[in-house]
Amino acid sequence: MSLFSGTIANLEQGLSYSSIKNKTIAQNIANVDTPNYKAKDVSFKQMLTDAQTTTLSANRTDDKHIDFQAEANTPGVYSYSNLNYRQNGNGVDMDKEQASLAKNTLYYNALIERVSSKYNTLQTVIKGGN
Repeated sequence: MSLFSGTIANLEQGLSYSSIKNKTIAQNIANVDTPNYKAKDVSFKQMLTDAQTTTLSANRTDDKHIDFQAEANTPGVYSYSNLNYRQNGNGVDMDKEQASLAKNTLYYNALIERVSSKYNTLQTVIKGGN
């Protein structure tokens, strides 16, 4: 039985997406002056597909070995390979990256507020409404 009918798990996935997107944007901003650097982005659709299909499994040679699975790479991240904003081959548009960072920060903060609200509701129920 799930306390919030999967809401916390969905919010967790949203936070994971937002965190990966934030790291990708930060990497793009950090490489704004790097020649031939191609900007990267995160696709939620691709991230969802990768999460459902991309796993690694251990080769078990004995039944007593513990089975595990792990993700092969950072899901959903892709490069703009043919995009150049500068003569040096760099594909980072600083204005776009800053706008994406602001949008992603708002999204992340909204998810954090929602998770906090869910836990506050649970805390209120546990304390008996006091």
